[in-house]
Amino acid sequence: MTAIQLKNLTKRYKETAVVNGLSFSVEEGEFFALLGENGAGKTTLISMLCGLLAPTGGDALVFGDSILTNVDKIKRKMNLSPQETAVAPNLTVRENLEFIAGTYGSSKKEAKAKAAEMIDLFNLTEKEKAKAKTLSGGMQRRLSIAMGLITNPRIFFLDEPTLGLDVRSRRELWSNLSKLKGKMTIILTTHYLEEAEALADRICILQKGILKALGTAEQLKQETNAASFEDAFLAICDGEVESSA
Repeated sequence: MTAIQLKNLTKRYKETAVVNGLSFSVEEGEFFALLGENGAGKTTLISMLCGLLAPTGGDALVFGDSILTNVDKIKRKMNLSPQETAVAPNLTVRENLEFIAGTYGSSKKEAKAKAAEMIDLFNLTEKEKAKAKTLSGGMQRRLSIAMGLITNPRIFFLDEPTLGLDVRSRRELWSNLSKLKGKMTIILTTHYLEEAEALADRICILQKGILKALGTAEQLKQETNAASFEDAFLAICDGEVESSA
């Protein structure tokens, strides 16, 4: 089933098209990466899909519902983990998770069960009674993402999930995120090319709001005759090749 279908989706600010006629689809259960240099339109695209920003042209369907006419219905199907770590510093790991679950309608029993599931999934057992403010940056990011997932969204947006983390913390989080493959549709934005290559089923490269390339990391390397995905990305962004999009 198609989770997201973009139909000539466009966002303009005066004469500038920040998102310019995008048309592609994301399948249910897919781990999909959005890549692009600063100003590529990634944040604007996600904002429109989340119903935070109205398009100036085109449309997008989320499980068949239009972002133009069914925003409230769409919002109930998704959640977003922002770049900024969003945790309550004076609550413990478990309290943070149970609070969010309760806020989204879970009973106390359900909230406890969901919190336990997230604690196990993100390897937070040893820290479940620790206040969030005492956690390392990597642990706080894990908790923040777990708080987004505890609502059981059908689509989960991950905006720069490992920004600022050291190499070990980044790799540990990759391991956690890889366990989610196939369980929900995940849209990842990142500037770490190796992150997209390691996690994503398919990768979409945007440049100044235009779709430049779309495919698996291996396909994009083959299409650009590149030895590495980084070389492929740079070749596509520099316009050295015209990859099929």
